[in-house]
Amino acid sequence: MVNDLPTSQVIYLQPQPAPPRRRHPRLRLRLLPPPHRVVEMAPKKDKAPPPSSKPAKSGGGKQKKKKWSKGKQKEKVNNSVLFDQATYDKLLSEVPKYKQITPSVLSERLRINGSLARRAIKDLMDRGLIRMVSVHCSQQIYTRATNT
Repeated sequence: MVNDLPTSQVIYLQPQPAPPRRRHPRLRLRLLPPPHRVVEMAPKKDKAPPPSSKPAKSGGGKQKKKKWSKGKQKEKVNNSVLFDQATYDKLLSEVPKYKQITPSVLSERLRINGSLARRAIKDLMDRGLIRMVSVHCSQQIYTRATNT
């Protein structure tokens, strides 16, 4: 269709420029000013290492990983859950002579667990070898029985 018209009547259309974008009045883009001068550094000089008697290490070598200490760890105790004959004899002979008797004291000295220590204290109470001093919640304190 353009070819049919004479050249004097051909109109060339040019693309219209896009309208400028409107920005919010409060939002302004602030650009930093360019640096005032550019400083060029001189190239680095290769320093030759001083001659040494030790041979040079090959490769960088990794640093060892730092090992964090886990603090003081308590050793696990292996307390018995049943009396053997030697421990039971020790219970009957030595424990009534202790000044302070608690389940934790028996557990530590006789190497028995807490439930067995509580049963042993109950057994010694029934035999009259020890007497109760104080009971508060789960803490029981006993002492040797004296004839007073």
